[in-house]
Amino acid sequence: MQNPHGRIVSVYADDFGTNAVVEIDAVIACERCASGKGCGAGLLGGRSGERQVKATVTADLNVRDGDIVSIVLEPRNLLRAAFIVYGYPLAGAVLAAIAVFSTGFGDGVAAASALSGIIAGYFVAKVRLRNTQCLRDFTPMVVAKLTSVTE
Repeated sequence: MQNPHGRIVSVYADDFGTNAVVEIDAVIACERCASGKGCGAGLLGGRSGERQVKATVTADLNVRDGDIVSIVLEPRNLLRAAFIVYGYPLAGAVLAAIAVFSTGFGDGVAAASALSGIIAGYFVAKVRLRNTQCLRDFTPMVVAKLTSVTE
């Protein structure tokens, strides 16, 4: 998959470094998705056109408004985010259902427990994703300046 390119809308600093708001074209960048053979994640975005994302600027880049840049979210972090979002609720459902079913209760109680496990897993994932370090890991990064704006 090709890294998306976008135009810097604004640059600002905070306690963790330099950040930028990048306007990207929300068309499907993955060649497999564009040909209809991908995972379908591009369909979940819901809309095409311009979209603004907040991204961290790597320390060695000097960017300013109007620059065209390349942004990336590390595949390792993307996999971790997917595990938290999907894995925690799934694990909660399976563990709750096994715990209740193994104690001798019937299928109905096990199914209700699985639903409770999904809800508990959702809330655990939500708390985990609000962690400051976690948020920084899952924030896209500006990794290259492709063209510079001239004054």
